[in-house]
Amino acid sequence: MSAPPRPRRPSAELVPPVAEPPAAPAPAPLAPPRSYEKRPFLLDFFPLESEKDTRIARFFVRLREGRLSTTRCARDDLLLWPPRTACPKCHSEELVWVDLPSTGRLYAFSAVLAGAPLGMEGEVPFSVGLVDLEGVPLRLFGRVEGKPWNALAVGEVVHVEAYEVGDGRVFYRFRAGS
Repeated sequence: MSAPPRPRRPSAELVPPVAEPPAAPAPAPLAPPRSYEKRPFLLDFFPLESEKDTRIARFFVRLREGRLSTTRCARDDLLLWPPRTACPKCHSEELVWVDLPSTGRLYAFSAVLAGAPLGMEGEVPFSVGLVDLEGVPLRLFGRVEGKPWNALAVGEVVHVEAYEVGDGRVFYRFRAGS
């Protein structure tokens, strides 16, 4: 005979509330939205952001405020990327939200010169890269704006910025040369 299923706790209890740091100055306005073409759900690269769609909605709220953030396990102090609802090491759901640095260095990059994903064909050429964030052991992947792909350099300082996807959602990218 199998054990009865474990009852799930409401999502509000999964990530305990964290004392927010003092209010920062008003964030810079989001970068303007790029042109947007509705993509089929399975080909949409940008996640759903509302509390009804994801348990990491706080990530997107903080991103709109100009703060790139993630979760850290309160038990083993493991910094998690992407943000999670449970620690992959100890399986604890006792996670806290922490802000990440807004600058980093380009570890590697590439150019998309052809064969762009659906809805991004008109943006070719564009750059994507791996960025080592300053002072934390995280390497993030994202779009790199601000310079043409052939003017970027490994080791170059880049800044994280939030931008409107074009349909009310927000995501992050890196900006070189600012």
